Amino acid sequence: MEEEEDLETYGEQLYSLIYPKHKENAGKLTGMLLELPCPVLSQILQDEAMLTTAVDKAVIALQLAQDPSKVTCKDEDEVSMSSDSLGEQLFELVDVYNTGYSQKITGMLLEQHQETVLSLLSDPKLLEEQVKSALKTLKEQNEEETDISDLSDVDDSERLGEKLFGLVEQLDPLHANDITGMLLEMDPASLQQLLKDHTMLEVAVQRAQAALDT
Repeated sequence: MEEEEDLETYGEQLYSLIYPKHKENAGKLTGMLLELPCPVLSQILQDEAMLTTAVDKAVIALQLAQDPSKVTCKDEDEVSMSSDSLGEQLFELVDVYNTGYSQKITGMLLEQHQETVLSLLSDPKLLEEQVKSALKTLKEQNEEETDISDLSDVDDSERLGEKLFGLVEQLDPLHANDITGMLLEMDPASLQQLLKDHTMLEVAVQRAQAALDT
């Protein structure tokens, strides 16, 4: 029940922010964003830049859904030339779900026939199903890898923790211990991404700070 109440609150807040710029499609765009997990919605409502990015991506998805011809090619040469842009468009839509695996999931989806990829661009529901399926597969693979190498994982997690602490300490020396502990609950693949991508790390630290403040 609590989650439904949260969604209703988020929906009202999102709608009031989206409506001034997108009067005609405010309802649809709000509905698309409400497909995201609650923690992501909370972060979006606190971060104007994240909100703008998410709305822009939802607008692109909506345009493609309303007019699939924008991504439909007329001849073979155009089809082969458009594969890169297809990948870019698909990545933009997959990234809205904020899974932490946008690149990998996009790659998995692009392995399908081009007609299927085109249908993903024009059908948000189908895209959501395939994103969830790909995410489940990736998580299962990570769990299997963890089971196989439990002993080495102890050493790896210690090294990860040390590296992560050093980076978090630069951003928030006061809460570095608590924040590092919270981030270490993430799966190893996401932690590796945080170590490589400073922007992702900053966002994760901000979320942890918000959780500590509550």
